[in-house]
Amino acid sequence: MKQRKWLFGVAAIALIGVVLLARAQWAGNGVAARSQDEANAVPVEVATAERKPTPVRIDSLGNVTPIASVAIKTRVDTAITAVHFRDGAEVKKGDPLFTLDGRTIQAQIAQTEGIVARDKAQLAGAERDVARFTDLVAKNATPVVNLDNAKTQSDVYRAAIKADEGLLQNLKVQLSYCNVTAPINGRISAAAVKVGNFVRQADATPMATINQMAPVYVTFTVPQKVLPEIRQALAAESATIEAIIPGERKRASGQVTMIENTVDSATGMATIRATMPNENEVLWPGTLVTVELTLRVEDAVVVPSNAVQVSQTGNFVFVINDNVANVQPVTVDRTVGSQSVISKGLNGGETVVTDGQLLLSNGTRVNPRQPKVAGS
Repeated sequence: MKQRKWLFGVAAIALIGVVLLARAQWAGNGVAARSQDEANAVPVEVATAERKPTPVRIDSLGNVTPIASVAIKTRVDTAITAVHFRDGAEVKKGDPLFTLDGRTIQAQIAQTEGIVARDKAQLAGAERDVARFTDLVAKNATPVVNLDNAKTQSDVYRAAIKADEGLLQNLKVQLSYCNVTAPINGRISAAAVKVGNFVRQADATPMATINQMAPVYVTFTVPQKVLPEIRQALAAESATIEAIIPGERKRASGQVTMIENTVDSATGMATIRATMPNENEVLWPGTLVTVELTLRVEDAVVVPSNAVQVSQTGNFVFVINDNVANVQPVTVDRTVGSQSVISKGLNGGETVVTDGQLLLSNGTRVNPRQPKVAGS
């Protein structure tokens, strides 16, 4: 009996050992499997799909043009005696720019003034003759024809005085052209001619050019299909516009002031012009700029644009659930900067893959991490 109990005890101990050994082996296999799964997981960068107010915006290339641009040209043929501005300087209306040689005109003015004085003296003599002949005719001491001739001579001298005074006034205007002043406020170009140069009215090249710098125009084109939206936004006063200069952090804002009254039939594009205050002269005439015309702000789901992938069946993103990447078809409505607006496929709050998609397929296990911050 004791021997039988001893055998049962040994068998029970052996059975317990076998069970413990099997459990340990199963646990080890599970850990190994998990370690293997983690080793095979694809490292990816992720971001969260956000629902937030997003602008409805139209981007276009624009050109900066001055509202006023004046080419400074001479109105008299003469030489330059002085230049009063620094090349590229800012000038105000009325500032002196050039002084031209006016000595010839001054001499002509003096000569004409002498002619006017002579004509006035002759007119005074003719009027005395009229008075004398009037008395004589009243006394029947001279024929009436003498009085008529005196009156005619007086009228001739009056006409000569008017002609000479007109010539004198014209010469004074010509002399004023020898002092060239700025007709508008703006920034002047380099002087094309210097002191001593002879300038003519027929010269094709202007002496200098002044461009108004504030405000300025920004002109750009948009497809004709967006014209109704733009007109609605302008009517609702919800439209804003900004011009971005390549390589410049500052932005210039303004407002749309004109939509061209016709669409280019060859390109299907409509021309729009905005007026920019440009108080700090951020915009320079002739510069190409990127124009951002914001029509309104809408609530929408957005993801980084690099999360959106393209396939033969359309756009899609990889959505991560429990560290597994699944393909999710999406519809991209538009892009705003570095983000894509999703109209269908996402509700907001999903975790999407932004980098590492080339190694993924539907159901791939991933090891997600946040994007690296620049400079870190």
